[in-house]
Amino acid sequence: MTPNAVNWSLAIPEIGLALSGLLILVIGVLQKRGEGFFSCATLTIAAFIGCGFLVALSPDGVAYAGTFVNDSFARFMKELALVGGLLATVVTVGYQGEARGTHAPLPFETPILMLFSTLGAMIMASSGNLMTLFVGLELSSLSIYILCALERDNVRSSEAGLKYFVLGSLASGLLLYGMSLIYGYAGTMDYAGLLTAIGSEESPPLGLMVGIVFVVVGLCFKLSAVPFHMWTPDVYQGAPTPVTAYMASAPKFAAFALFLRVMTGPFGTMAPRWQILVEVVSLLSMVYGALAAIPQTDIKRLMAYSSIGHMGYAMMGLASASAAGVRATLIYLAAYLVMNAGVFAVIATMQRKGHEVTTIADLAGLGRREPGLAAALAIFMFSMIGVPPLAGFFGKFMVFAAAWQSHLYALVAIGALSSIVGAYYYLRIVKVLYFEESAEAFDPPATTLLFVTGGMSAATVLFILALGPLMTVAQHAAQALVG
Repeated sequence: MTPNAVNWSLAIPEIGLALSGLLILVIGVLQKRGEGFFSCATLTIAAFIGCGFLVALSPDGVAYAGTFVNDSFARFMKELALVGGLLATVVTVGYQGEARGTHAPLPFETPILMLFSTLGAMIMASSGNLMTLFVGLELSSLSIYILCALERDNVRSSEAGLKYFVLGSLASGLLLYGMSLIYGYAGTMDYAGLLTAIGSEESPPLGLMVGIVFVVVGLCFKLSAVPFHMWTPDVYQGAPTPVTAYMASAPKFAAFALFLRVMTGPFGTMAPRWQILVEVVSLLSMVYGALAAIPQTDIKRLMAYSSIGHMGYAMMGLASASAAGVRATLIYLAAYLVMNAGVFAVIATMQRKGHEVTTIADLAGLGRREPGLAAALAIFMFSMIGVPPLAGFFGKFMVFAAAWQSHLYALVAIGALSSIVGAYYYLRIVKVLYFEESAEAFDPPATTLLFVTGGMSAATVLFILALGPLMTVAQHAAQALVG
């Protein structure tokens, strides 16, 4: 293998983050029991920030004999994953600061597991081979299995960890089976080799098509897209709130990075064959997410169904199978990141005497007790509806426009109707905040949670100011992927 085939320097951000995680783990182990959390969380935040700079400065190239790719698209998705991990870690610090009474404190390994899961997400974004894809996916998933079940004395948390582990293992098995079929029919696992092998086939073998379907199924599970969403509501509700905040960001961005890279890269020549499958999944996710959220009384379960719907909207960009669609999806994911992190920061403040309360009714009267917090949550709800000029509007507008340009008129119409239905349950939360009798007050919120809430609400409102530079970066990322 030549030096150019190795070229390990392209993976310096990943190597640095991995070494940082191991070092932080040692530091946490050496500290007294129950005293290592905040130092580990602070060091993890520093590692995320440092890695973000390294990613921004990393050059384009292919490393490790084609199994690792660094380009504008990989850098964009890595930065999204790092920001998602960073915000979730800050939420974890605030959540831990409120731990008292019956609310069990989180172990010091929590931010470290988030770090390693984010490392897996970064590997997924740079995968140039089906095996690199699987290694990154499993590194990310194994960490999340543990994170879901961190509160061992909480039955719901244990149930969430077990459900996600069992169903995640099934999805991993389906993904591996699909990869084995692809390898069997194409004779290679490198994306470049797959593109050459598939492009030379006038009519791809049925077995290869079946393999692609299984890969799509495995990735849809990670995105919690319908009909592979079964785990999402229970896991979101049962996992600790900071873990739920993390699961709804970095891992989903990484799964989308894989989806976009695999489907538009090695399988790009087969777009007319897999496009209908992505359209159906997108349509079902939007409709089911909108309808199933209506009867929910727990805000974490509502956010689970909301995330199913949002993944459906984001998949509209992929369904368009174009550079404009990829760019639209990237903008949508960036908008979703700021909205989602803000909502879960507010949910993490919902504590009474050490108890976490997550029913929507508990938010009653928050507009009078905590006007700033209520205003931020209302901003996030309006943004998720798609009200201009908030962040969610631009994300939805771009994916709708990309789908329209690709003549997916039915998908756009159903997406618009789903948005109208979704407005009902988002507006219901605003109604509870301001127009219902006050419930019992929450414990004073941690400063870090207020910081995340305020920062994300400002980012949601001022998203238009960053839209120009963000679209330029997203355009470069889309061109690196699609050309």
